[in-house]
Amino acid sequence: MTSPVEYEIAGNVAIIRLNDPATLNALSVPVVEALDHAFNCAAMNARAAVVCGAGRGFCSGWNLTATSANLDEGAFDAGRVLERHVNPLMRRLRDLPIPWLSAVHGAAAGAGASLALAADLIVAGESAYFLQAFRRIGLVPDAGATWLLTKSVGRVRAMELMLLGERLPAPRALEWGLINRVVPDADVMDTALALAGELASGPTRTLGMIRSAAWTAAERDFSEALDSERSLQSEAGRTADFAEGVQAFIEKRPARFTGK
Repeated sequence: MTSPVEYEIAGNVAIIRLNDPATLNALSVPVVEALDHAFNCAAMNARAAVVCGAGRGFCSGWNLTATSANLDEGAFDAGRVLERHVNPLMRRLRDLPIPWLSAVHGAAAGAGASLALAADLIVAGESAYFLQAFRRIGLVPDAGATWLLTKSVGRVRAMELMLLGERLPAPRALEWGLINRVVPDADVMDTALALAGELASGPTRTLGMIRSAAWTAAERDFSEALDSERSLQSEAGRTADFAEGVQAFIEKRPARFTGK
């Protein structure tokens, strides 16, 4: 049986690929569990990661066909799968000790859009689009969508995306500051891997601390962000990569970071 999530290591970069093209890589409990396992492996064995999708799209969101078999009006709890599976995965992604990217082509819809937009860097193809279609099935945006969108594009544009449920094409997403790169469709993976390779050659522990500081800044007030920076800077200053970075600066040469 084909795994719903493929995992491989290329150099120091983990490649995590959603692998169910027939459903446009729809999410389910087994898929979320496989993603959680893959990210755990990446955190232990790689220095950067790229998430992508097989076939015609990145991810179509939650597999509603599979969910429909469990519907029982009044008894079905649509939030339970979030509490037990989706939300723990999104928290793992927030706390990942290595930087990670999403390489988006085709549709990134529903929880699939949240997965893509939670990345540190988002590379999208020219034909890619992001979609919050929850209103069309009578549900609330989830997997962190309300927070991610409001923090990234502001309340007014986030409301437009969530209340109207219209496609946001990649070029406009770039214009709005929601993603980092728009490239020809054929170049999405190469661009993402090139950026991941650059990150993987950097001071890995420090990059993880930068991630932590950025999430802290987004979630807390200015004073708390200052305190977080002070604590993380003390830790970063004790790494071998910091010592190498200073020595390389003095010797006027590129730093050779080891991730330690």
